Amino acid sequence: MRLIGILSAALLVLTLSLAGTGVANAQDTAAQPAPEEAAPGSSGSVPGGVLGNTSDSEFWRKIRQGAQGNVSIPDKKAGVLIQSEGESWRALRNGPLSTYGIWAMLGMVILLALFFALRGRIKIEHGPSGQLIERFNIIERIGHWLTAISFIILALTGLNLLYGRYFLPQVIGKDAFATITEAGKWAHDWVAFAFMAGLVIIFVLWVVHNIPNRHDLIWLAKGGGLFTKGSHPPSRKFNAGQKLIFWITILGGASLSLSGWVLLDPFQYAMFAKTFQFLNVFGFGLPTELTPLQEQQLAQLWHSAISLFMIAVILAHIYIGSIGMEGAFAAMGSGKVDLNWAKEHHNLWVEEVEAAATNEAAKAPAE
Repeated sequence: MRLIGILSAALLVLTLSLAGTGVANAQDTAAQPAPEEAAPGSSGSVPGGVLGNTSDSEFWRKIRQGAQGNVSIPDKKAGVLIQSEGESWRALRNGPLSTYGIWAMLGMVILLALFFALRGRIKIEHGPSGQLIERFNIIERIGHWLTAISFIILALTGLNLLYGRYFLPQVIGKDAFATITEAGKWAHDWVAFAFMAGLVIIFVLWVVHNIPNRHDLIWLAKGGGLFTKGSHPPSRKFNAGQKLIFWITILGGASLSLSGWVLLDPFQYAMFAKTFQFLNVFGFGLPTELTPLQEQQLAQLWHSAISLFMIAVILAHIYIGSIGMEGAFAAMGSGKVDLNWAKEHHNLWVEEVEAAATNEAAKAPAE
């Protein structure tokens, strides 16, 4: 018991001594002046040499404008803290692009409905003759339908990506919408190659027939005879309206293919920077220092805009080739059209075909 008492007294004395030393040291530390950078003052600086509550407007302005910093990871795009163009991209995509796209497609449907109501179906003026003439062979029809069907699939899946989330989840449910959209995304990516192949086929087969000529001016001046009964402007294998569709499809399709490829293989190409550099030769003054992310944003906007424009144009093409004109669908159906239809809409082409047949018959040995 005596030993325990001695140890307890010694422990108490040691504790009090340490406590007194700590208090003295704390008082001495408080009495000493702190380093200048650590003392809070009117400058707003804090320990460590950082700005604290001091505002550097130029510093933040550069960050807001997308200044590139340094990162240790392989993805150097992460060095951009704020990518302000993303706000502009989102505003354009969800604003004017989507709005004008809807109006373009809806406006085309309304115009076609009014045209059908006023003009009706364009009939074969002299009635079917019962004689057929080959308009397109099997290779031409394969090229056309490969391009047409793939374009329809791409249009539907693309429209779903742009507009579907606004109404489809309420109609079919979120889970079904997610499944359809994911499947559509894969279809969009892979069917694009079939569309590209179709473009190559129809370009090779038909480019020679789609070179503008003087007859096209007459056709355009008379509106192709679409608005006046009994009016049949002269035309070869393709009239001016079909030539417009052809070049819109080829040039628009090529542009869609290039921008789509940029989206399929992101951050690898500087398509817009190089295009802007070329256009600046003509005084456009477009920016040529574009980040990889800006390239992707421009590619997406351009891809969507051209797609919406082409959808509106192809709606008119589908109308004329189906319910709008009697006998037109057979050209891409069976490949053969009624002779009277061909003479009314492509008289010069019929003359060329008949002349070629006459020459072949003349060359054939007599039996």
